[in-house]
Amino acid sequence: MTREEFVKKTDEQLRLVRTEYALTQESMAGCLGLSKKTLVNIEKGRCSLGWTGAAALCSLFSQSTVLQNTFGGDMQDMLKALAFEKVTPKYPKTMGGRVWWQETEQGDGWHIQQNYISRHYRLLTDDDRHVFSSFELERVMAAAAEFERESGL
Repeated sequence: MTREEFVKKTDEQLRLVRTEYALTQESMAGCLGLSKKTLVNIEKGRCSLGWTGAAALCSLFSQSTVLQNTFGGDMQDMLKALAFEKVTPKYPKTMGGRVWWQETEQGDGWHIQQNYISRHYRLLTDDDRHVFSSFELERVMAAAAEFERESGL
């Protein structure tokens, strides 16, 4: 796959990803750093996300079933292959499996973790499915309460 093919496919899937995540055009545009008008034009096939926008879409929405089905699962290795197709970077040494998260809260069927570095929170199910993220613990707690109500826990 070339970068051009990758960008074309992401352009074609943008509306479906937005719908999958139940985002308005305005909110999706904000997530991608675009104007609503630009997003509308991309969805109508009048312009393109370009390489940077397509990479951002796949990074931000890496759990999208639409994108995973389009690109064959996890997109991070594919993105790196496209990004580094003409260069061979010397990858930095890994952190050796250090844990980046601390548990802060736990409930019926969920738990909340806070990242040691960025300090943002994430709500996960007991089987570690990502549900919600925010820098505000109150918003994550509200999402946890909503998750319990919807799950009947």
